[in-house]
Amino acid sequence: MEETGKAVRYSVKWEQLLSPQRSRESSRKYVRSTDLRSEFEKDYHRIIGSASFRRLQDKTQVFPLDKSDFIRTRLTHSLEVSSLAKSLGQNIGENILAYKKDPEFTPQMKEDICNILQCAGLIHDIGNPPFGHFGETAIREWFRRNLSKLTFHGKLIEDVLTEQMKEDFYHFEGNAQALRLVTKLHFLVDENGMNLTYALLNTIVKYPVPSVGIREDSEDIKEKKMGYYYADEDMFREIQQATGTNGCRHPLTFILEAADDIAYKTADIEDAFIKGFISYYFLLQELEKLENDNKNEKVSFNPAQKLAQLYERGLEKKVRNPEEYAVKNWIVRAQGFLISCATFGFTSNYKEIMEGTYKHDLFYGTFAEELMELLGRMAYQQVFTSRPIYRMEVAEAVMIDYLMDCFVSAIIKYDDPGEELDSIDERMVSFISSNYKNAYHYHAKGKTDVEKLYLRLLLVTDYICGMTDSYAKRLYQELKAIL
Repeated sequence: MEETGKAVRYSVKWEQLLSPQRSRESSRKYVRSTDLRSEFEKDYHRIIGSASFRRLQDKTQVFPLDKSDFIRTRLTHSLEVSSLAKSLGQNIGENILAYKKDPEFTPQMKEDICNILQCAGLIHDIGNPPFGHFGETAIREWFRRNLSKLTFHGKLIEDVLTEQMKEDFYHFEGNAQALRLVTKLHFLVDENGMNLTYALLNTIVKYPVPSVGIREDSEDIKEKKMGYYYADEDMFREIQQATGTNGCRHPLTFILEAADDIAYKTADIEDAFIKGFISYYFLLQELEKLENDNKNEKVSFNPAQKLAQLYERGLEKKVRNPEEYAVKNWIVRAQGFLISCATFGFTSNYKEIMEGTYKHDLFYGTFAEELMELLGRMAYQQVFTSRPIYRMEVAEAVMIDYLMDCFVSAIIKYDDPGEELDSIDERMVSFISSNYKNAYHYHAKGKTDVEKLYLRLLLVTDYICGMTDSYAKRLYQELKAIL
């Protein structure tokens, strides 16, 4: 690292971080073209044209299989994250330019950052299974219960798989599945999946550690969960090498995570209000407690005061429902405040983020940190631990458990010369998408029997994660002969 006036020249440069490299480079790369889009703009069109992105419209955000047009799905959430991430990218890029934080940072880099973040917001949840985050929990717990019981060639599967293979299933993670899906499972053209740019792929890797590298009690945010499977480690290494992050988080990952946090923590409150889990008066009361705890701090946004002002404005305007008017408009104001805080969090910690030594999220140490914690706590206590949600999650767990039982039982014997599928197993395997099976066969070439078994177990989670909520429910009912 070297000084250049007041600016600092970092060892990791934006030019490398914003790598447009892909697994398969275009054969027309050096041919004159009328296509004036940047590589990152091309990524955007690949994403929105994909079946996996479209399926997000029928995947749970908070309320499974909800019939309301208002309540958010994974698709609407992803669109909101995409928008917030792009806004953050604009703010942060402009700050870097205006205050000359990096002499090599250019307006074109700012534009590239915005395009990458817009795309990353669209795909950050693309690997999540049906039924929201509880779907991830159900899959993890199924493996913890069953890998010690299932057998392969007369041995317990738990004893056959390597430690990392087992931990991949015990810590099954939608983030790792997202990387796998976009790099391998879109087996339409070839084995390269969507063939997205490495800068974008690295941005969605929130946790650049394997399952055996998880440190849940670590003070470093990047070690909290798994970021990639053993099966995708070579791809992860290639992405890291191309972008120069060397085991650290990509700087844009912090921005994507902040956008995701802003989107879901504010949206959960709005959805909870619409569904009747949280009232205007309860929200005001909780925000007033936060205000009392921080009465000596000078902040530009007073959450409780702003909510009360919006309620009064609703009364003045004689709106039909002033409580709803206040809550919905407060959400917009809160998002604006949180965007400002995240911008400050990135720019004030720029040196550490670029060096890969920053260990926290972008709200750490700001007033926004306590507001975000309060919003998360309210959603957890008033919604996620409520009886209606628990009832739905128990039903969802029954469906996922049954589907896992059926497909894993069949897939253990699939593509194994020493085993023969019975008639039911054959039919179960036939349900799995040919794209996923083609990807399995391609990546299983030359592998050992144990590696093939591991890839077949991933084939089941690949298929189930690709299901929408409605399809998972319908398939469960059909297999159980529930008419």
